[in-house]
Amino acid sequence: MVVDVSGDSMRSEAVVKVAHPQGEVEHTASEGNGPVNALDRALRKGLMRFFPEISEVRLTDYKVRVIDTGSATAAKVRVLIKSTDGSRSWTTIGVSTNIIEASLMALLDSIEYKLQDSRPPPTNAMRSS
Repeated sequence: MVVDVSGDSMRSEAVVKVAHPQGEVEHTASEGNGPVNALDRALRKGLMRFFPEISEVRLTDYKVRVIDTGSATAAKVRVLIKSTDGSRSWTTIGVSTNIIEASLMALLDSIEYKLQDSRPPPTNAMRSS
């Protein structure tokens, strides 16, 4: 994560490596108006070619709560991300002592939820009689 404070507004940059199921590795970077936005943009950039349906996912709410108030700045935080694809909404959660890691967990779960929800079940799925 890189933060640029040289201009009128602060910009963040995220760099991610995404390993795809097909064995390919995407190494992408993106800027955003904050670290979570930069991380979201970099993830999408690395995943979009394989999973175009994630373009429908939009973050609608982002909340951070301190879980362990006695630990001050080393406290564990819970990040809640509410997302939508225009027809459904869902909430995902990440927990860590690192707010960026907790945010990444919630972002990844949000994308994974969309992918699992939008893909048809395998054709060899067992059927009940």
